[in-house]
Amino acid sequence: MTRLTLHSLTEAHLGPILALDHLCFGQLWTEEGYRRELNSPNSILLGIEDCEQPESLLALGCLWAIVDEAHLTIVAVHPEQRRRGLGQLILSGLLRAACDRQLARATLEVNAENRAARSLYAQFGFQEAGRRRRYYANGDDALILWLSGLQNGNFLQKLEEWDRQIQQRIEAWGGKILRRC
Repeated sequence: MTRLTLHSLTEAHLGPILALDHLCFGQLWTEEGYRRELNSPNSILLGIEDCEQPESLLALGCLWAIVDEAHLTIVAVHPEQRRRGLGQLILSGLLRAACDRQLARATLEVNAENRAARSLYAQFGFQEAGRRRRYYANGDDALILWLSGLQNGNFLQKLEEWDRQIQQRIEAWGGKILRRC
């Protein structure tokens, strides 16, 4: 059984954070950029680790708390771990952290060509609110996605249901979530 933890990241995780960033994004952020995020009271960085391999990071996510909004800046899953529910788990963790901070809504940009990521966000109720033409270095457009009502009781109930579904999905391949942040 693969035992997983979902938790806040610290500077002790900087090496695995940089390795996963490089693997998924080709170094989206620098070491100094991640240090700033880890030390900022307005940032939340979460990670998923296998308890048997604590030096590696299976997934990570980051959000910025801006006034009453959660701006999701990074959702990354190790390529060998994709399609196992870890993206759902990290996104659920970020949304729960946003709720705990009393944030009212969430937003993010996603590459319009990234169908897997778009599908993940749609599962959680994100809706397209706009488009940034040629936003990415390769010329791809970014879709701006929004999710409102994070403090609504119905949303919190949905989050509980999603957590149960995620747990079942992870258990189906032999995983178990031991701890959530």
